[in-house]
Amino acid sequence: MKPGGATTILHVPRRFVAEEWGGTETVILEISRQQKLAGLNPVIYTSMALARLREETIGGVSVRRFPYSYPFFGLTPADQAALDKKGGNLISFSLFAALLRAPDVRLFHAHALKRLGGEVRTAARLRKKPFVVSLHGGVFDVPQSELDLMLKPVANKTEWGKPLGALFGSRRVLTDADVVICVGHSEMEKARQQLGHDRVSYLPNGVDCAKFASADGAAFRAKYGIPPTAFLALNISRIDAQKNQLLLLEAFIRLQATRPDAYLVFIGPETQPGYATKLRELIAASGLASRVKLLPGMRNDNPELIQAFHACDLFVLPSMHEPFGIVVLEAWSAGKPVIVSHVGGLQALVRDGETGIFIDPNAAGAVADLAAKLERFAREPGLGKTLGAAGRQEALANYDWKQIGQQLETLYQRAEEHCARRS
Repeated sequence: MKPGGATTILHVPRRFVAEEWGGTETVILEISRQQKLAGLNPVIYTSMALARLREETIGGVSVRRFPYSYPFFGLTPADQAALDKKGGNLISFSLFAALLRAPDVRLFHAHALKRLGGEVRTAARLRKKPFVVSLHGGVFDVPQSELDLMLKPVANKTEWGKPLGALFGSRRVLTDADVVICVGHSEMEKARQQLGHDRVSYLPNGVDCAKFASADGAAFRAKYGIPPTAFLALNISRIDAQKNQLLLLEAFIRLQATRPDAYLVFIGPETQPGYATKLRELIAASGLASRVKLLPGMRNDNPELIQAFHACDLFVLPSMHEPFGIVVLEAWSAGKPVIVSHVGGLQALVRDGETGIFIDPNAAGAVADLAAKLERFAREPGLGKTLGAAGRQEALANYDWKQIGQQLETLYQRAEEHCARRS
């Protein structure tokens, strides 16, 4: 940052609410904190989706929210709720106007694509400011089945927003961005191939290792009726087909044959209520209501989240696809071993047999394979301690938020240089 220059960084995600927290929210908040420490003024501009307050401060960072709509005829309240939860392609004219008026802007940082990303692109172009786009949820490597689920609420609905997308250049967001940031290597490689420009960079997510270093795991177990010596597997992620909790539950049911005293805890907001219903029905049908806990999503400042990591013996992320997997860093920081899917950004994040164990969620024998690996960790506690310690060292060495913040500043400077040449 040049002395005396503009200091405001406008972060623009699709939504930002503490009650529906996820990896994207963690990333935006933590990089904003690093920017504040560097003397910048990060502000989050977003929609009112899932929110009650127009303005608030979360984690010391100012959040401003604006009215919005989904430009489709015939949407029901249930359709809108589903779009709010996941994947809704919204429009907000008041947010766009605020982007045009915001004072002292150094750079626009979009954390969404489509119409909202187009609004950021257009505001940046009109103000001759650089704009950066982060791909958090996967764009070039999302399975078609998941895209179909995301688009289900607008299936057979008449869309009146296509002219707005054209007006804001929604399809040119990634091609016009001064820098495109990918959190996963696999998506970075695909983005470079498809976009045809050299402004695509890899920047991993980070973790506050000190924050996750210690917590009262015994208190978490006591609260939820889990004995101190019982084997406990944990999954923290949105309850969603992408996160593939059903695979973990089916494997856990098999584990019960040899480990009837084992427990399983899911924690996360329900972005696909129908999928959560499937999990509850299988839990009930298997007679495991006392052994499997399905807990709602928690605010990021809830101490129970960190307690849950310290309470568990093993963290499992069996996602169908995963751009990065920030919860893996959090588990590592708590010194816990991980089992993860060999997909997306997880392939580069985890070293099989060294900092974690891989599974193939698409394999015909995936349930049996995961069940066997759960059994191994339950049988060999020393394995968990070894992998957990290695994971913590990996997090400390390569993924501290301070390091990530410094790398992001370098990318911002590249964006400014490109914007200057373009202008």
